[in-house]
Amino acid sequence: MRHIWMSLVLALMVGVSQAAVDTFEFETEDQRKRFYSLSGELRCPKCQNQNIADSDAPVATDLRRELFRLLDEGESDEEIVEFMVARYGDFVRYKPALTVQTIVLWFGPALFLLIGLVSLAVMLRRRQRAMRDTHAGHLTVDEQHRLRALLEKKNSDD
Repeated sequence: MRHIWMSLVLALMVGVSQAAVDTFEFETEDQRKRFYSLSGELRCPKCQNQNIADSDAPVATDLRRELFRLLDEGESDEEIVEFMVARYGDFVRYKPALTVQTIVLWFGPALFLLIGLVSLAVMLRRRQRAMRDTHAGHLTVDEQHRLRALLEKKNSDD
């Protein structure tokens, strides 16, 4: 009886492991390349950090089937990406288009870097100016005599 259960479990595991593999019959090599290129560029809406080619999520499987269907219908890469964006939003693209909504994504890091570099330059200039002012502010001969007299007076009081 134990062998029967083990055989069933093994058969079930083999069936589950094969369920995650998509098999598509492409008409041309170009169509296959386009499929893998697009599936690498589109993000899985569930996983968020994987493309649909690498994701095992059911929604990624559906997206791969939809991608294959659209390629089979002769849609261009741009039309396929537009369809996916219309259905899932800009998030589905790893490289979002430059629009008013995504301008912060494209230029935000450069802006923060620029602000940091300008702040650093201002701080360094202030520090250099303070050092220069300190070195340029040497005591005159009269001020040195007064200082020496004050120090001698203090030493004699102690």
